[in-house]
Amino acid sequence: MPTAVIADDEDLQRTELRRLLALAWPELAIVAACEDGDEALAAIADLRPDVAFLDIRMPGMSGLDVAKASAGSCRVVFTTAYDSHAIEAFDLGAVDYLVKPVAGARLEQAVTRLRAQLATGTNAAELVKALEQLDRRLRPAAQAETIRWISSTVGNVIKMFPIEEVLFFESDTRYTRVVSATDEGLLRMPIKELAAGLDPDRFWQIRRGTLVCARAIARVRRDELGNFTVELRDHSAQLKVGQTYAWRFRNEVLMR
Repeated sequence: MPTAVIADDEDLQRTELRRLLALAWPELAIVAACEDGDEALAAIADLRPDVAFLDIRMPGMSGLDVAKASAGSCRVVFTTAYDSHAIEAFDLGAVDYLVKPVAGARLEQAVTRLRAQLATGTNAAELVKALEQLDRRLRPAAQAETIRWISSTVGNVIKMFPIEEVLFFESDTRYTRVVSATDEGLLRMPIKELAAGLDPDRFWQIRRGTLVCARAIARVRRDELGNFTVELRDHSAQLKVGQTYAWRFRNEVLMR
């Protein structure tokens, strides 16, 4: 029985896609329905589905990030609200797309294609190459309106942090800590909401509650258990990397 993971930050979209898939592909088992990219990547790693239906724009990791991080371990179908010009970027044999709201007839075409691909086997190298091309072509269109300033209010004092000076964000149960080389403050904005307004190429999510400025990273160390720790250029903080996000440093950074 083929299996699939669905990822979309809108509950109605997840429910509707599940309903349409039940009609178009009755034997397909939906093993996880995720509300963000972090959950989707973890589900793909744990459940090893045959197919992942990924929304392009999600809080935290985007659908593109999840597809690349899963390293071609499953077939990928993106769901997108982009216009026809951006959709031209999907004209690659190894990936498919569905425009939201998803139409039943278009989903049936995607299912037919997926069945044929699964029958002949997944070429992981081909899929990874296609995802890299897609990322280069879609990344400018995928970026949200980015945050320029961060303000933190403490009593009667408002601290202003230009985004260029922020080293990292770290959240707890109630607040998000914003840290620069010379100061820090607290925000009442959840880190998931904050991440949606940040440039994903500038701020990397390295843990569910941690975003770090890529340029601020001095080195990344790996211990004997394979756990990664980020060290910064202008701050003494040592930031733990969650296993879900360790892919970002494998094969890219020379560890000790």
